[in-house]
Amino acid sequence: MTQRPDINQLSADQLRALATELMDSLDAKDQVLGRKERELVRSNAIIEKLTHEVAILKRHKYARRSEQLDAVQGKLLDELIDSDLAAIEAELDQAMTEEQKAARPKQKPKRTPLPPELPRTLIHHEPDNTQCQCGCQLKRIGEDISEKLDYVPGEFTVERHIRGKWACNQCETLIQAPVPSQVIDKGIPTAGLLAQVLVAKYADHLPLYRQERIFGRAGLEIPRSTLAEWVGACGVQLQPLADALRNILLEHSVLHADETPVSMLAPGKKKTHKAYVWAYCTTPFSDLKATVYDFAPSRAGEHARTFLGDWQGKLVCDDYAGYKAGFGNGITEIGCMAHARRKFYDLHEANKSELAAKALEYIGSLYEIER
Repeated sequence: MTQRPDINQLSADQLRALATELMDSLDAKDQVLGRKERELVRSNAIIEKLTHEVAILKRHKYARRSEQLDAVQGKLLDELIDSDLAAIEAELDQAMTEEQKAARPKQKPKRTPLPPELPRTLIHHEPDNTQCQCGCQLKRIGEDISEKLDYVPGEFTVERHIRGKWACNQCETLIQAPVPSQVIDKGIPTAGLLAQVLVAKYADHLPLYRQERIFGRAGLEIPRSTLAEWVGACGVQLQPLADALRNILLEHSVLHADETPVSMLAPGKKKTHKAYVWAYCTTPFSDLKATVYDFAPSRAGEHARTFLGDWQGKLVCDDYAGYKAGFGNGITEIGCMAHARRKFYDLHEANKSELAAKALEYIGSLYEIER
């Protein structure tokens, strides 16, 4: 520690030098304190801004329905809000001091346990040295386990089928195991690869040209035309299954039906026209949860009558006239409450009809009972 000089023993020049040194030291300290104060003000401003943004985003996502964005906006922004919330929370965590982090309420994330049927790779983490500082050997008394979900992009493997040939030297008889049955005879894809192509195309909405690129990145040049041939061949092979599902579906006394337009390329015209996919499914209360899709080139009601055939039950549908002819052949119409509510909603939006408001209130009560 530096010994303080005796001011009484210092000359005038020494006192001036000491005063100058002290003033420079104070100026330096003021600069450091000013910089830290500015950094603190900036950090607090960032924290306040991010906290405000989090509050706004959480209100849009979790607030009461009357304060939320409308349904269309919600669908568009749901993913963006989730990603923005995560990014802002990360920035907020970086901007906070250790004291502020410690003061924040800790929230334990609620995660669904990972499926037990997934294969596990055990990775052990043990100390490099199990000798205690006191000289004793440490004893293992337990362990902490945490699981992380990993993903390896789809791997292609090759099944090499080797069929041995067996011959008799005496009578020259040759025997060989029969070729296992395949979905596509003399084709290279296994049933697993064909299932992947179909699920990606129809369930994950991956067109064949995108799948062609995905396979190309793995080093496999499978032309789109080949993939299309596979899809067509699978459609023929799966037709009996679709027919069987339709027969089981028509055993139920209550069905839901709806149709949606799809664009179809007209052969030879290089133009698209509107075709339709008709959907028929069981009710949410049925033991069998099944849906059958029936493609048709138009929205004519004859397509619904052809699919339903002689079925006589209760059909839940909208007020589309294409279903009306079937209602005269033993099918009972059950109006769709969602479609009915939409009409009352439009009426109320147009002229604030009290009758429509009352209807909406009654329908809301029915929805509440169903929930």
